[in-house]
Amino acid sequence: MGRSLRSEQVAADEVAILHITQRCVRRFRLMGVDPDTKKDYSSRREWIRRRMEALASTFAIDMLAYAILSNHMHLVIRTRPDIVAQWTDEKVAMRWLRVFPGRRLEEHLAEPTENDVKTLARDREKIATIRLRLSNVSWFMRALSEPIARKANEQEGCTGRFWEGRFKSQRITDEAGLLACSMYVDLNLVRAAMAEGPDDSKHTSAYDRIGGSNGQQIDSAAFDLKPVPTAEAAAEIRDTPIDELRKKRQAEKLNPTAKRIPQDEWLAPLTFRETSEASDPEISRSGVRASDKGFLAMSLADYLNLLRWTARQEQDEAKATMPPDLQGKLSRLGIDIAMWRDLVWNFKQYFGSSSCAGTPRSMSQRAQSTGRHWLRGQAAARACFSA
Repeated sequence: MGRSLRSEQVAADEVAILHITQRCVRRFRLMGVDPDTKKDYSSRREWIRRRMEALASTFAIDMLAYAILSNHMHLVIRTRPDIVAQWTDEKVAMRWLRVFPGRRLEEHLAEPTENDVKTLARDREKIATIRLRLSNVSWFMRALSEPIARKANEQEGCTGRFWEGRFKSQRITDEAGLLACSMYVDLNLVRAAMAEGPDDSKHTSAYDRIGGSNGQQIDSAAFDLKPVPTAEAAAEIRDTPIDELRKKRQAEKLNPTAKRIPQDEWLAPLTFRETSEASDPEISRSGVRASDKGFLAMSLADYLNLLRWTARQEQDEAKATMPPDLQGKLSRLGIDIAMWRDLVWNFKQYFGSSSCAGTPRSMSQRAQSTGRHWLRGQAAARACFSA
């Protein structure tokens, strides 16, 4: 049975969690050190991280986990159409104009003006379409991937593909699948021998969360969502030489809001608030992410302890017993403790060909909801979960 269509994975009005994979063309190391030419393209990993951070401030999509390697990247995201529904037409218009100004980025020297925002907001039909796009995975990935490809081609003075094709997506069906997938993503650099452990796995969500918990701050890449007064924008374009204006815009991209934020502030919080209601969208107060809603019933400290324990078992081939408090958290999710490391380390082996990932029961329910009797991965996953 083939992989499910994207239209079957997520409905336009549905909050859903997805594991996304995007690879470079022919799996070349276009974000690392080229083994043939020895050219180092590692700086592009930071391009991608900052672009994700910027999009987290405009799209109604929560960034749960990510990892950027030398030839591919992983994202775990949550679509939030419920967040878009809370935004005014003006807010929707402003976000759209920041990401898709309507002209090639190099030529777009003017900032969105108050008049631009009001004009777009008055077009109710177009705004309705944009609302759907701002929580749509395909539009999010388009806004992420295309600018990176253009910038890389410009750097090398060439044309052609940077990414091998469309991204692959996989629905996460329950908390057990989400925990395993998040840790699989966070440990990707360790598995690829690019890092010793989570604490030095730069360009992963684990690295950012560790930095945030230690008080590390970064220059925010979030878009400035305040429109410029129309008269002020016109005067700037009229009175400022093009080269000077271009340099100014490039400098503003480094820190559009002139703010410093905790290193993990742009990521969705890891822990659910026990007092929050399921229907509460928890719109972000800081404006650098879609919402302040967590995604796991686990503290960040427990998550990092389990992540580090899981990483050590593969590296040292240790037979150490998992700490009792962590065992209890896995047992609650129906995960077989003895199979936990294998589930995380070989996540792709269990779920790589499946359109979704989770416990066999939740996968079965997902199959039924899409008119199927079963989904790939159900049988293999049974070995990792309690009956």
